[in-house]
Amino acid sequence: MVDDQPFDALESSGRYPFLKTPNMQRLQDEGAIFENYYVTQSICSPSRASFLTGTYPHIHGVNQNNQHVDPDWETYQPYNQHLQSAGYQTAHVGKIHMAHFKGEKHIRPGFDYWYSFIGQGEYFDPMVNDNGKEYQEKGYMTDILTGKAIDWLKKERDPNKPFSLNLWHKAVHENHSPAPRHNKIFKNDSLPTPPYGTHLENFAGKPEWQRIKAWDSKWKQYVRSDTIAPKPWPIKGYKFKSLLETLLAVDESLGKVIQTLEEMDELENTVIIYSSDNGYFMGEHGYWDKRIAYENSMKIPMLIRYPEKIKAGTVINENALNIDLAPTILELAGVNAPEYMQGESMLNLFDEDKENDQWRKSFMFEYYVDDEYPYAGPDMLAIRSEKYKLIDAFLENDIDELYDLENDPGEMKNLINDPTYDTVEKELREKLENQKKKYKYNTDRDWWLRTQIPKKNHSKGIEIR
Repeated sequence: MVDDQPFDALESSGRYPFLKTPNMQRLQDEGAIFENYYVTQSICSPSRASFLTGTYPHIHGVNQNNQHVDPDWETYQPYNQHLQSAGYQTAHVGKIHMAHFKGEKHIRPGFDYWYSFIGQGEYFDPMVNDNGKEYQEKGYMTDILTGKAIDWLKKERDPNKPFSLNLWHKAVHENHSPAPRHNKIFKNDSLPTPPYGTHLENFAGKPEWQRIKAWDSKWKQYVRSDTIAPKPWPIKGYKFKSLLETLLAVDESLGKVIQTLEEMDELENTVIIYSSDNGYFMGEHGYWDKRIAYENSMKIPMLIRYPEKIKAGTVINENALNIDLAPTILELAGVNAPEYMQGESMLNLFDEDKENDQWRKSFMFEYYVDDEYPYAGPDMLAIRSEKYKLIDAFLENDIDELYDLENDPGEMKNLINDPTYDTVEKELREKLENQKKKYKYNTDRDWWLRTQIPKKNHSKGIEIR
């Protein structure tokens, strides 16, 4: 798992002609790529907990980045704990980004081996937690994590047991810091403008809060208006090329893991899953970061290689979610998924010859404001169908959003006040209400937080990232 990789930051997308990711490309060529894979909340801690537990953030409790909060592990055990109970040897190497525990308390349940760090960690010479022992490691974080994962595979695991290994990188999170060997490697390359002209966004007909957000750190200088001028391209200078440079070491990491599995004669017997904890704006709509309900924030890369179940070159178009991964892993391992998991196993999607008429046609996305408003955007719920998306930000003094994704994939024209779409809006709102009931949506962001720390400390726990 990578942190903050845009869904189209892949060589195969063609978005960045200078970006070469040969090992990601190998996974895609020899396995499957999901064209429509989404997170249920686009921010680090909630999404990671959803990957592990197969539940929405409002269920497992981590619905914000907060240094005091882990999921309710007892009620919603992570998939690795079920694998461990079934005889798997389990390991976690890399970022967890939940409660800032120290020492042995930092080891999360269900792992036989643990190598991680507190919070975001550092790219260079990081402090780490090796099975409860804390010390400073020398080197570049991506390379360090890769080395630890390979050492575990080669030297520490029991070759007579099946294994489950998480290699969860810090990269490519802010501040995007490439390995020295990749620093400024793209300096002579031009950053292409985004598809659909989204860099020309002027927010006409969009909610007021988005125009305020577009002012970024200078949002207090915003003067109410119906539009704002598009930002000159490229916005944020070299920032986005630095993110792509940081990704190169991750691709090398993937290649080294694949090579190790080949040397162990385990490659064909191993499911390799590559993804990101959320998407990332690369100048679309003038934004950076993630969180809100545009496609660039919600959608993530997802590549899976497993020759026994997946034909080479498979393309999967169904809408799949991060909560689907846990039940999928359990079914692959022959373990029954517990009833609390809200995702669905994706095994049937692996086979292009199978009919998947019963697969979800729409899904709910949620966001609980975890940062200084309006930088991060307000609380919101979205319902995305195969053709439309409705976004409700719960604001009495602002408008909602409705997009025709088939005719406007860049989400540039808000149709919420177009009377010809009133029926579509009504149907989407009904679908959203049905999904709120189905997934037991909870409007109270802090319901789990209040059980973990005294109320007076809630605001102190929020990380500004």
